[in-house]
Amino acid sequence: MSEQNSFLVFSGTKTRYLAEKICASLGCPLGNLVMTRFSDGEFVVSYEQSIRGKDIYLVQSTFPNSDNLMELLLMIDAAKRASARTINAVIPYFGWARQDRKDKPRVSIGAKLIADLLSVAGIDRLITMDLHADQIQGFFDVPVDHLYASGVLLPYLQSLKLEDIAIASPDVGGSKRANTYAKYLGCPLVLCNKTRARANEVASMQIIGDVKGKNVVLIDDMVDTAGTIAKAADIMKAAGAKSVRACASHCVMSGPATERVEASSLEEIVFTDSIPYTARCSKIKQISVADMFAETIKRVVDNKSISSQYLI
Repeated sequence: MSEQNSFLVFSGTKTRYLAEKICASLGCPLGNLVMTRFSDGEFVVSYEQSIRGKDIYLVQSTFPNSDNLMELLLMIDAAKRASARTINAVIPYFGWARQDRKDKPRVSIGAKLIADLLSVAGIDRLITMDLHADQIQGFFDVPVDHLYASGVLLPYLQSLKLEDIAIASPDVGGSKRANTYAKYLGCPLVLCNKTRARANEVASMQIIGDVKGKNVVLIDDMVDTAGTIAKAADIMKAAGAKSVRACASHCVMSGPATERVEASSLEEIVFTDSIPYTARCSKIKQISVADMFAETIKRVVDNKSISSQYLI
């Protein structure tokens, strides 16, 4: 790898746990950045070391609350004004990605707005993972390195050595992702067709495919309130599935999600650590993506191929 002093890694407040793992994998120290807060909640970002002429990597997921996004924007602006050579935003979980289009009148396209904010602030590159919709990459006019959680989730699934496995998508929108897993593992694909009463509330669900006697693995990009994934697991178990587990990239897990997962027919649900999970649930397991992001940073620094590290 190139000289380590040519690049520096910094972190926002809530993603420091992951940035420390990334730096450990890279064999470099985490950069010294101070976040000073006023009593009214306003905060100031300050780099406590020279970053002039350096390639800067800012690790920060933009999960709620919005302070995480604002921290990142201020970190970008401060780096630009401190004469950093390049500013690379490392956003394992890109929030607002569900707002990628106008699905009804008079709504915003939040993902495009966040892309514009990051671009205006001054990023030169985005490194992210499992966007809710692949086309969000087109919202940026800078290079986007889009990583896939399958790089850590697939090896875990293979380590279970499950027989009669079937891959399932909890909704039709995630069929492409699930189909990719099914093709890689050489197993059948099952779909769930759901209708929503309103946001975060599933009205009805039907299974498309046969799950009887199968060890079913539900694949999704994120789990928010866990209503869909829990309902899908219960329906598949009732339809004769031998076991049901789930793998998802981002552990949003808001509201009653933990209780729903604990009470569901799921054997387990496996996430990456793109978002920290602080609640307790016996069925939840997190696998770190720190090494994957560290390897990507190495390859960017050395101008090597990123795609060659993908499993699928």
